[in-house]
Amino acid sequence: MTISLYAFGGGQMVEAIIRAALKNKALAPETTFVTDINEQRVTYLQQKYNITAAVTTTQALQQAEIILLGVRPQDDWNAILKTIVKENPRAQVISIIAGVTLQQLAAATKVQLALTRIIPNTLTETGFGYSGVTRSARANQKIIEPFLTSFGKVDYIPEEQLDIYTGYGVAGPNYVYNFFIALTNAGVLGGLSRKQANAVALENLKGAARMLEISGKHPYELLDINNSAGGVGIAAQHELDASDFAAGVQNAVLAAIQRTTDLGGKH
Repeated sequence: MTISLYAFGGGQMVEAIIRAALKNKALAPETTFVTDINEQRVTYLQQKYNITAAVTTTQALQQAEIILLGVRPQDDWNAILKTIVKENPRAQVISIIAGVTLQQLAAATKVQLALTRIIPNTLTETGFGYSGVTRSARANQKIIEPFLTSFGKVDYIPEEQLDIYTGYGVAGPNYVYNFFIALTNAGVLGGLSRKQANAVALENLKGAARMLEISGKHPYELLDINNSAGGVGIAAQHELDASDFAAGVQNAVLAAIQRTTDLGGKH
């Protein structure tokens, strides 16, 4: 059973969510509406997904079961919420606006909306990745969950953890991509072709993740298996331990979390 969706904002994240939800039959093109100020973006979304898209709002807003707030933190989301109160205060409102809290959203109107705040993962094409979700008292999990789970796994968490989810979880693939680049560059530096280095690194990433999943072992246990006395693995481990590798990753995560907090503090 599909739901009717009205999305404010047609950026990359909204597109990824809609693409996955359409693919997994949580949405249908004929009941999916997107509004965006960029006319080229509107045309693209219409042609690509056969949904309804426009620069201005229509009666579709009044009929939507779920309204998705997909604008930027610096955009005028206060005005959008006032429009929702006027046109469809009974809808389930889901916000993906980074750093903007449920309290801030609720304060924008005098009407108690059914608000849910979500930090969506960026792996919507794969079915992997967790989205952090927190709900207001009026939010109806039965209505929103089929939509939320159509583009990944869902973790219902306290709102104070959402900034952590943004900097750690949502930005998480970025850390992996950076590691992949560093690893493949090392392979090329060692004498492999780029094609060979990419293939080997990708296979190792997939295999190592699967090994963690099926073995149930701590990574240190798996390292002990691979790092025999005086061998190749322990020589590489020594260099990693002497580097800033771990601290660099941790500092990047903390910086991303802080940036999320800073964005929310501006409103």
